[in-house]
Amino acid sequence: MAETIPDLRDVPKARAYDELKGHADAILDGVDDEITAMATIAALVHHAFGHLWTGFYRVAVPGQLLRVGPYQGSLGCLDIAFGQGVCGVAAAEMKTIIVPDVQEFPGHITCDARSRSEMVVPVRDARGDLMAVLDVDSDRLNAFDSADQQGLEMLVGWFAVTKK
Repeated sequence: MAETIPDLRDVPKARAYDELKGHADAILDGVDDEITAMATIAALVHHAFGHLWTGFYRVAVPGQLLRVGPYQGSLGCLDIAFGQGVCGVAAAEMKTIIVPDVQEFPGHITCDARSRSEMVVPVRDARGDLMAVLDVDSDRLNAFDSADQQGLEMLVGWFAVTKK
């Protein structure tokens, strides 16, 4: 495999996400395995932007429980209940959440004390059902904005397309 992960930290975000999507599409061409895609997308996003933690929490019990899936970074929380922490709230509400300062988010779950800001994006399958959330943490305050939201939502759109 000739693909490498580009360092996109100094590239304007919209262009960076477009470039990253091109890499993801090339690597995942012909892939129909969700875990493989999660691992690939987590690695691409994590290393391209130098985040603290990047990974997926998969729906283990619909409407009740998320369980850690493929990720990059330090150890993550193993289980998160729907409605708890940023990941659980994003899952319960089925909407992207951007948290500029995790210390100001009621009920924030601290998996890594270095985390300062966070963004969580719901991941839907081809039927539109929640299958996971993509969680990205930064050691900087205010690390995420609407360009990140658009870019990450575009990347996880891979899962909504029927692959089989």
